[in-house]
Amino acid sequence: MTTTPPPWPGDPLPERELELAAADRAVDALCRTRPEGGLLVYSGAAGIGKTSVLARVRARAAERCTVRTTRADPGTTAVPFHTARALFAPDLADTDGLAALLGPHRALAGPALGLTTPGEEPADPQGVQDALVALTARAARRHRARPLVLVLDDAHWADGESLGWLAALGPRLARLPLLLVVAHRPTEHAAEESRPHLDALGTAARLRVTLRALSPEAAAGLTRRALGTGADDALGRALWDATGGSPYELAELLARLREHPLDPGADQASAVRELAATVRGHRLADRLGGLGPDAARLAWAAAVLGAGIPLRLAASLAGLSPGRQATATGELRAARVLNPGDTVDFTHPLVAGAVYDAVPRSLRTTFHGRAAWLLTAEGHSPAAAARHLLEVHPDQDPALVEQLRRAAREHLAVGAPDAARRCLERALREPPEHHLRAHVHHELGCAALLTSPADTVRHLRTALELPGLDDTLRADATFRLAQALAHNQQMREASLSVAFAAATTEPGPERLRLQAAHFMYDAFRATEDDGPGRSRRLAQLADPLAGETNAERALLTLRAFDGMLRGENHTVVAEFCERALTDGHPAPGLGWTDTAWGFEYPCLAGITYAWIDELDRAEELFGEAVRAYEISGWSGGHLAFAHMLTGAVLRRRGRLAEAETRLRESLRLADRIGTGLPVHWDAVCLLVDTLLARGRTADAQRLAEARGFGPPYPDAMILPDAPSVHGRLLLALGRTDEAVAALEAASAMAERGRHNPVWAPWRRDLAGALATRDPERARALTRRLRVDAERFGTPTALGMALGCEAALAPAGAAPALHARAVAHLEESPARDELARARVALGLATGDRDQLHRGLLLARTCGADALAEQARSALA
Repeated sequence: MTTTPPPWPGDPLPERELELAAADRAVDALCRTRPEGGLLVYSGAAGIGKTSVLARVRARAAERCTVRTTRADPGTTAVPFHTARALFAPDLADTDGLAALLGPHRALAGPALGLTTPGEEPADPQGVQDALVALTARAARRHRARPLVLVLDDAHWADGESLGWLAALGPRLARLPLLLVVAHRPTEHAAEESRPHLDALGTAARLRVTLRALSPEAAAGLTRRALGTGADDALGRALWDATGGSPYELAELLARLREHPLDPGADQASAVRELAATVRGHRLADRLGGLGPDAARLAWAAAVLGAGIPLRLAASLAGLSPGRQATATGELRAARVLNPGDTVDFTHPLVAGAVYDAVPRSLRTTFHGRAAWLLTAEGHSPAAAARHLLEVHPDQDPALVEQLRRAAREHLAVGAPDAARRCLERALREPPEHHLRAHVHHELGCAALLTSPADTVRHLRTALELPGLDDTLRADATFRLAQALAHNQQMREASLSVAFAAATTEPGPERLRLQAAHFMYDAFRATEDDGPGRSRRLAQLADPLAGETNAERALLTLRAFDGMLRGENHTVVAEFCERALTDGHPAPGLGWTDTAWGFEYPCLAGITYAWIDELDRAEELFGEAVRAYEISGWSGGHLAFAHMLTGAVLRRRGRLAEAETRLRESLRLADRIGTGLPVHWDAVCLLVDTLLARGRTADAQRLAEARGFGPPYPDAMILPDAPSVHGRLLLALGRTDEAVAALEAASAMAERGRHNPVWAPWRRDLAGALATRDPERARALTRRLRVDAERFGTPTALGMALGCEAALAPAGAAPALHARAVAHLEESPARDELARARVALGLATGDRDQLHRGLLLARTCGADALAEQARSALA
């Protein structure tokens, strides 16, 4: 991209030596035998010299590096991934190396970069961002001989999707052979959704510099260089006073003074002030008036179309013939409005902005409407023309509404939901025809599902209140509304929304789908008015089903999950799971990436298996989830949830160190998309539980405090039971009174008819806390724990219950109970529970073999505190 050279070519930039030296050091680090990448950020007001600094950085880097550069433009802020495409244009044009550059992320990065046709389904925005980061890493490695330098000017005008990619890339740059150099105005000049990305770039930068105005001495020196040594310091001072030290305005004034020197007898200060007024604001645009109507219209059309668009299209928009275009173009270049070239390229963003602001408002709207038509006629997609349609005045145009809806679908298909939202919001203002308004609200609610649950709720509720949706779309809108409410921790509202829709839907597949969702969201609630009643109604509906349709399979999945929580016999629960699956896998339409039913159903089947000791089945299902999400590029909340579930299985197996690693990865992924989400609560709860099992109480406490884990809890079930885990943490910290209160609160699970002693082991922990202060209550809790464990029947439940009973039994009875606990736990997949039982048996009987075996198993599990206890006993 061409840029206006400074009036002092070849000379050092005045008062920018430190900034350029920092860039030189960064390039040196990049070109070492072991390259070190980095990020430089230059910020400052318009005209402060950012572009000149970047030009020098590019020139110096080009001697040893491969440089890719672009300048963002206000006209492309609303075009998703435009900046990314511009930066990688030369690499994307290399057809021989394109397949290797895209690698396994072709399906995600290809549509975003305009290389392949997007699919029908929306792409996961986080997945697309990750694909672009991976592509950048591959590009950097391809250019090792001449390391890659990416230079972005005017980043405040870059599209939000590209800025999100660069912000995600920033923390990784130190490990890549890649230097990123960015310049932008203060963040208040950026779009609201882009500001966090600019702030993140600044945080990740090895150098962040705010450029300042030039000093009077620098202005005087530049004046002498430009006008000759005869120019005195008084003229330099007058120029500095008039421009405030702005390098751009100073350069413009010096260029004019070279062409039209001041009258020696004139008042220099007054003449300079008058001349300075013509290079800023509306007076700058007034210069077009002296060039004639053709030049003005061509400049206006170019400002509307934006940088990079062929000048012939600007001439067509302005209504100029080729001959008149050539004349007008020459005049604009001579007046330093446009740079040479066949595409729109203003000499400076200040010029482009002033020209755009000078376009008469009515003509500007007309130009935008015609620009959209011109781009469409040229073969551009509706998404490319959409940025112009956003500027057209509402006029009840059905064709415009349809074009915006098509553009929104394209934006969603490349992973740009914010751009889709802007198109659909503009379509609503048109407005659409009456029978289509519900459809547009429905599409807008779906577009905002990943980025703004509150907007999703508002638009989907409006869609459901309006006429126009058939039964299928109405059920879909209700289902997505419930998803958004659940995502927003409004579980009761989610349940009520699907319950009402089910009651008003005719019998058939959609009604069954809504009924299943009602049972599911009720089951997910942390509190419930009639848990046992809901369980009875679900059993009456699901028990006779054979699992022949997806609606039946969904209900059977819920029945299995509910039975697991209630502590029904594990063989009965497993039989419901088998009927809900097809050959042990989710049926077509009920899979991990199927959106009609949602990922909750295979998730619930896996969770059920994990808590009935069928951990191989659970691990297989959750492994499928991770693979499905990675292949599909779903690297946001869904992948975070899949890692959390895999961590839960590892925790259940007693592979505590591996569980901790997987759960921390889940939190890292979840943190990228927000805070306070259901996956955060689940991952933190499981991680606290895992750290306690390892004996790392202080780490568990720090995590709980940092993440706000504790009451009040959200109105959504937390995996596993949060009050039980929190009570165990308080016990480990020695805060027994608080622990007893927390564990008593956990007894609400029993009031809901949920008696699974492994999911919510509050009775075991509470019995231990009350052993000395209320032994009778402790024994009653132990007896009920034994009853629940025998009813549930898994080896883990039986072993845990017997271990608890042994801990409270008289010395003479304890060894036999400990031995029975070990016998059951030898059949259990929970290796850490077996290690704990062996150590307890060894301590009770003095059996060194049991202590030694417990020690080895504890070390294998990562139960560090238990291993130390066994080692001390053996010593």
